[in-house]
Amino acid sequence: MKNRILFVLLCLIGMSMYSVPAFSWGQEGHRVIAKIAYDNLTPKARKSVDKILGKRGMIYWSNWADEIKSDNIYPQSIKDGWHYQNLESGLSDSAIVAMVMDCPKVNGRLFSVHDSLVYNMAAEKVYASNRDHTLRFIVHLSGDLYCPMHMGRKEDLGGNLIPMEWFGKPTNLHEVWDDKLIESQGYSYSEYAQIIEDTYAPLKREIEQRSEAQLLLDNYHFTESIYAYQQVWDGNTYHYIYTWHELMEKQLYVAGIRLAKLLNEMFK
Repeated sequence: MKNRILFVLLCLIGMSMYSVPAFSWGQEGHRVIAKIAYDNLTPKARKSVDKILGKRGMIYWSNWADEIKSDNIYPQSIKDGWHYQNLESGLSDSAIVAMVMDCPKVNGRLFSVHDSLVYNMAAEKVYASNRDHTLRFIVHLSGDLYCPMHMGRKEDLGGNLIPMEWFGKPTNLHEVWDDKLIESQGYSYSEYAQIIEDTYAPLKREIEQRSEAQLLLDNYHFTESIYAYQQVWDGNTYHYIYTWHELMEKQLYVAGIRLAKLLNEMFK
């Protein structure tokens, strides 16, 4: 009987590793994005954001939307899939752009919820007592938009069901992109944010000028490339880091700059 109970427990643990959606970008990733955004706010926007969330609060609260998954507030954010928009493989560019513009409420609601929160906040259709929670969601979900595996495939839960080994330890494709790649660089969030800003600053103007649809289309193509690489990857973790860390850093920068642009326009 004891052996049978142990076997069931081990099975449940194994299932939980691959069936429960992982957090987006991980704690460090969201802080990096928020720090980049905060550094690029106008003085007026920064003052407004600080008034709502506290000084540098958008950094400190950047992971709140993930942390409340263990609470009973905003259960719809989990039930309705606010953090992801799973897409099928092989979609045309026009189909992706149409989804971004029309914000379908299927296979996750990241596109539609993000747009709705931004619209309500900008139009001041949010009660004063709830402005801080709305802004916390906007800060967090703005990062999720540019995390490749949050536009992954429904059948594998955005890479959660694709097992991998990372330096000999079991993990999955989603967790690699949420945490492992970022952690492999060995920086604090503030150090990494500064390094990324210094490296990718020449792209700032281009990122600000491109449309959200164009940038999300890029993210979809990045996701497709990540899936394709799984078929040829030799299993060497160092090779994986070398192949993908620059794209990962660029997406963190894109997310930070677009969040800054959004808040600068919202609080101008």
